[in-house]
Amino acid sequence: MKQLILGGARSGKSKLAESRAQQCALETRSRLHYVATALPFDEEMQQRIAHHQKQRGKGWLAHECSLHLSELIATFSGEDVVLVDCLTLWLNNWIFKFGDDCSNEKLEAEVEKLVQAVSSSNATLIFVSNEVGMGIVPLGAISRYFVDNAGRMNQQLAHVCGQVTFVAAGLPLELKS
Repeated sequence: MKQLILGGARSGKSKLAESRAQQCALETRSRLHYVATALPFDEEMQQRIAHHQKQRGKGWLAHECSLHLSELIATFSGEDVVLVDCLTLWLNNWIFKFGDDCSNEKLEAEVEKLVQAVSSSNATLIFVSNEVGMGIVPLGAISRYFVDNAGRMNQQLAHVCGQVTFVAAGLPLELKS
């Protein structure tokens, strides 16, 4: 089973994803993995990471993967439940890595590698991603670039995931099941 859980900042999407992953691992007696894509680049991000670590508690095999997510996903088997939090940070990491050489084509190639890895995987995969395209069109070219590419990424992952959930105010709305 592959799931995509979307929502805004502090919507409750990570909490829901963690709960679903723990329940699935318990029911199937699978190994429970947490893949963190965030980079602790400043004090505020370090506090966010610490909050997430405290919230999920113990019992997780932790992996830090800021870029090469498709390669990591290929290492998991049908005995693994894997939570990836979050795809929009992963996308942002690629934009930062590519820098001035970033292009839609380069980002689409990375997303396509991820989609192929997800499609090929026998693991239970749960992805968390921000839905960033529901507000006004942002000012600044880089912000619009990020929003556009995040929207395309979410669409592609939603296509290959059997379950897609939108979370607002801590309440899940099933978009696809």
